[in-house]
Amino acid sequence: MQGALIHIDRIAPGVTVQDLGRPNIMGLGLSHGGAADRIALYEATALLGVSRVLPAFECMGIGGTFRFTGPMVIALTGTEMRAKLGERSLTWGACHPVSKGDVLTIAPRQSGGYGYVTPSCPIQTPLIYNSQAAHLTAGIGNMVQVGDCFSLGGPLCDDARNMRLAVSPDRYTGGRLRYLAGPQTSLFGAETLERFHNTDFTVSRTANRQGVKLDFLGEPFGCDLSDGIASDFIVAGDIQMTGAGQPYVLLAECQTIGGYPRIGTVIPSDLAKCAQAPTGSTIRFEPITLKSADAVLMSEHIQISALRKQVTAMIRDPHQISDLLSYQLISGVTAGDDL
Repeated sequence: MQGALIHIDRIAPGVTVQDLGRPNIMGLGLSHGGAADRIALYEATALLGVSRVLPAFECMGIGGTFRFTGPMVIALTGTEMRAKLGERSLTWGACHPVSKGDVLTIAPRQSGGYGYVTPSCPIQTPLIYNSQAAHLTAGIGNMVQVGDCFSLGGPLCDDARNMRLAVSPDRYTGGRLRYLAGPQTSLFGAETLERFHNTDFTVSRTANRQGVKLDFLGEPFGCDLSDGIASDFIVAGDIQMTGAGQPYVLLAECQTIGGYPRIGTVIPSDLAKCAQAPTGSTIRFEPITLKSADAVLMSEHIQISALRKQVTAMIRDPHQISDLLSYQLISGVTAGDDL
């Protein structure tokens, strides 16, 4: 029997299917990829109460309209967006049951950021190097288009699940990014490094899944090899300084080799904060030792386990439950259509 489907009735540019990406294939010239905000996928896992991270629709600041042909649960995580199921507004940072024929509309609430729609019936798209993640710069997968129809697997949780998760708003406002020094940090003089730590950077409009440009006031951040260095391996989180002394923080779909010097690398636990920082927000960098970075590093399992403890049941307003009579509210009393 065919499973449920999701039809795309309307969609904005930049929406893709994402999971946790493709680790350990950098030797093939392919960066890790995956969700710009991995923590948002962990949050969806905790909300849905499932045993593994599921692929999600990653909405880059805007959204679209999704039509469901069967019952399931959807988790809404990442940067807060406006969500409606039909005419009913949905709480963000929560999971909600949907029914056959329901239409979900996702619209922007603020500029920038990545919002995620994760169905409890897993999205079925081709596995390429053990991942379903679209990696557009490498030609893997495509943006979601109007008219697309996504097949889904079987439901992995109770269709009536309705939970919420309190998320700190600080995760979506920029702020402090901790970074590790690297082999090229010493190319930047002591005065340059001090100025780098004391500068308030502003998130530019020039930002995508490859990286984020940071604007600032003052002199460029030059180094002893301002003409560049021999091309070297680079990874997500690296803070590159262009020949003009302009910083970029590299994200999930960055290239794998580059010749610009890197002043350091943002630690994994702070990288999602950089990806989610809205245009115009302020970023500051703080150096951190390897020992301190190890102390805050948490595995995927530990992060999801911690999030599960923060999930609570959401009380639904009876006036907004369209199928209220389908519930057995009083023992032995039903709508009567089951007789």
